[in-house]
Amino acid sequence: MPSITADLLAILALIGAALTIEVVRLRRSGQVIFNGGILLALGLAIACAIPLLSHLPWAELAEEVSDQAVAAAQLLYAAYVILTL
Repeated sequence: MPSITADLLAILALIGAALTIEVVRLRRSGQVIFNGGILLALGLAIACAIPLLSHLPWAELAEEVSDQAVAAAQLLYAAYVILTL
């Protein structure tokens, strides 16, 4: 199951990168950014993500995110203390 989740996350990342490139191209050419094609692609990406979201271990994911947030806050505090010495 984890390999399927990783594959779907990789596909969603590629879709997001393609949409970003398309938005940049449209913005540079002066066209409307949210035309029908981009909205359709975004809707399809969300539809592909819905089955993926139901298989994620949310409790473990939330715990990991909170651990990372605490570690980042501690790192910023240590950098602040060092810079203010």
